Amino acid sequence: MQQPLSLGQETSPLQSEPESQTNGSTNAAATDDTNTYVFPHTRLKRVMNDSSKTPLLLVACGSFSPITYLHLRMFEMAADYVKFNTEFEIIGGYLSPVSDAYRKAGLASAEHRIRMCEIAVDQTSNWLMVDPWEAKKEYKPTAVVLDHFDHEINVVRGGVETYTGEQKPVRVALLAGADLIQTMSTPGIWSDKDLDHILGRYGTFIVERTGTDIDDALASLQPWKANIHVIQQLIQNDVSSTKIRLFLKREMSVQYLVPAPVIEYMQQHGLYEDDGAASSIHEREKEGKGKSPARTLAAEELQG
Repeated sequence: MQQPLSLGQETSPLQSEPESQTNGSTNAAATDDTNTYVFPHTRLKRVMNDSSKTPLLLVACGSFSPITYLHLRMFEMAADYVKFNTEFEIIGGYLSPVSDAYRKAGLASAEHRIRMCEIAVDQTSNWLMVDPWEAKKEYKPTAVVLDHFDHEINVVRGGVETYTGEQKPVRVALLAGADLIQTMSTPGIWSDKDLDHILGRYGTFIVERTGTDIDDALASLQPWKANIHVIQQLIQNDVSSTKIRLFLKREMSVQYLVPAPVIEYMQQHGLYEDDGAASSIHEREKEGKGKSPARTLAAEELQG
């Protein structure tokens, strides 16, 4: 239920803090122990450009198994939407991988998913960060994860500074795909308490997705309409982690769908391989299972 390209330096919405760490990464070794957890903050904007606006922090919760270019692109689409359609000013963006306790099919270990996300933002962005807090815990509802970010940004750090030297509270918001809003509109999946907490207190930015009827979903979420921002995909992209895993299972290329360093990482660690993936197409044909990978991909996705 918690499921969502780099900006060039000259067009980035952020002026980040001097980076003492490697880009948006956290030290993986240091995050294994809850007692040594340090909230990643090196890319947060230090001072707002326009103090008349409301500072905004975008948080994408998800499996990221593996992370794809669409996950990264969602933040860029949101940045454009915020710039041209709202009175917000983005001060940062976070990927928050879910815990291993989520137990979703195809879920690589938290250690690998955190590292893949770190590699992705290091290579493609100058303002996104990865927070391992959720992944290192037992399963945490989305509402609790957003509370965590609100605490770290507004309580621990005191919000963000304006150019006049004042501190301003930051609005935390969930960034997600249209499939999330569909689950929120389906009776029995989310509690009314959590919906009100997420959509009422924080709000969400939803990226449209091919094949999702977002209007029907929004119809049942009218009490929180003002806090739900729908972002249109001007260039349609329906890449998903599920499809990437199916491509890898069928020994098909995922080049240009996933950042190249992430592909290299998956290969080095043998991620998303299964017993059948090691055999060649020719061997499967000899066993009477030689259907074309492309032809069987759609059918397997329905089952995944």
